[in-house]
Amino acid sequence: MNGEIGKLRWRCRRGMKELDLLLTRYIDEHYGAAAAAEQAAFQRLLELQDPTIYDYVLGRDAPADPALRSLLERITRKRPNDV
Repeated sequence: MNGEIGKLRWRCRRGMKELDLLLTRYIDEHYGAAAAAEQAAFQRLLELQDPTIYDYVLGRDAPADPALRSLLERITRKRPNDV
Protein backbone atom coordinates (compact mmCIF):
# COMPACT_ATOMS: atom_id res chain seq x y z
CA MET A 1 0.00 0.00 0.00
CA ASN A 2 2.88 2.43 0.71
CA GLY A 3 4.05 2.18 -2.90
CA GLU A 4 0.54 2.93 -4.10
CA ILE A 5 0.25 5.88 -1.71
CA GLY A 6 3.57 7.26 -2.94
CA LYS A 7 2.43 7.06 -6.56
CA LEU A 8 -0.87 8.72 -5.70
CA ARG A 9 0.92 11.43 -3.74
CA TRP A 10 3.07 12.10 -6.81
CA ARG A 11 -0.05 12.32 -8.99
CA CYS A 12 -1.48 14.88 -6.55
CA ARG A 13 1.27 17.28 -7.53
CA ARG A 14 -0.73 19.52 -9.79
CA GLY A 15 -0.19 22.89 -11.43
CA MET A 16 -2.11 24.61 -8.64
CA LYS A 17 -0.98 24.66 -5.02
CA GLU A 18 -4.59 24.70 -3.81
CA LEU A 19 -5.25 21.39 -5.55
CA ASP A 20 -1.98 19.93 -4.25
CA LEU A 21 -3.03 20.72 -0.69
CA LEU A 22 -6.62 19.44 -0.99
CA LEU A 23 -5.70 16.22 -2.76
CA THR A 24 -2.75 15.45 -0.51
CA ARG A 25 -4.85 16.14 2.60
CA TYR A 26 -7.41 13.63 1.35
CA ILE A 27 -4.68 10.99 0.95
CA ASP A 28 -3.29 11.70 4.42
CA GLU A 29 -6.63 11.77 6.23
CA HIS A 30 -9.03 9.53 4.34
CA TYR A 31 -7.66 7.44 1.47
CA GLY A 32 -6.25 4.55 3.52
CA ALA A 33 -9.53 3.94 5.34
CA ALA A 34 -11.79 4.65 2.37
CA ALA A 35 -13.86 1.94 0.72
CA ALA A 36 -12.50 0.51 -2.53
CA ALA A 37 -15.19 2.38 -4.52
CA GLU A 38 -14.11 5.71 -3.03
CA GLN A 39 -10.45 4.94 -3.68
CA ALA A 40 -11.33 4.15 -7.30
CA ALA A 41 -13.24 7.44 -7.56
CA PHE A 42 -10.19 9.30 -6.24
CA GLN A 43 -8.01 7.64 -8.85
CA ARG A 44 -10.51 8.67 -11.54
CA LEU A 45 -10.46 12.21 -10.20
CA LEU A 46 -6.69 12.33 -10.63
CA GLU A 47 -7.13 11.50 -14.32
CA LEU A 48 -8.96 14.80 -14.89
CA GLN A 49 -7.31 18.03 -15.97
CA ASP A 50 -6.52 20.64 -13.31
CA PRO A 51 -9.04 23.23 -14.56
CA THR A 52 -11.83 20.65 -14.39
CA ILE A 53 -10.94 19.59 -10.85
CA TYR A 54 -10.62 23.24 -9.82
CA ASP A 55 -14.08 24.03 -11.21
CA TYR A 56 -15.48 21.09 -9.25
CA VAL A 57 -13.76 22.18 -6.05
CA LEU A 58 -15.07 25.73 -6.41
CA GLY A 59 -18.57 24.52 -7.20
CA ARG A 60 -18.58 26.08 -10.67
CA ASP A 61 -19.34 22.68 -12.16
CA ALA A 62 -20.20 19.21 -10.89
CA PRO A 63 -19.26 15.81 -12.26
CA ALA A 64 -22.02 13.61 -13.66
CA ASP A 65 -20.56 10.64 -11.77
CA PRO A 66 -22.26 10.41 -8.35
CA ALA A 67 -19.19 8.74 -6.82
CA LEU A 68 -17.03 11.69 -7.87
CA ARG A 69 -19.61 14.16 -6.53
CA SER A 70 -19.61 12.40 -3.17
CA LEU A 71 -15.82 12.27 -3.09
CA LEU A 72 -15.53 15.97 -3.91
CA GLU A 73 -17.95 16.81 -1.10
CA ARG A 74 -15.69 14.93 1.28
CA ILE A 75 -12.52 16.55 -0.07
CA THR A 76 -13.92 20.07 0.16
CA ARG A 77 -15.81 19.67 3.47
CA LYS A 78 -14.71 22.24 6.02
CA ARG A 79 -13.03 20.89 9.12
CA PRO A 80 -13.69 22.45 12.55
CA ASN A 81 -10.26 24.08 12.65
CA ASP A 82 -10.41 25.49 9.11
CA VAL A 83 -10.62 29.25 8.86
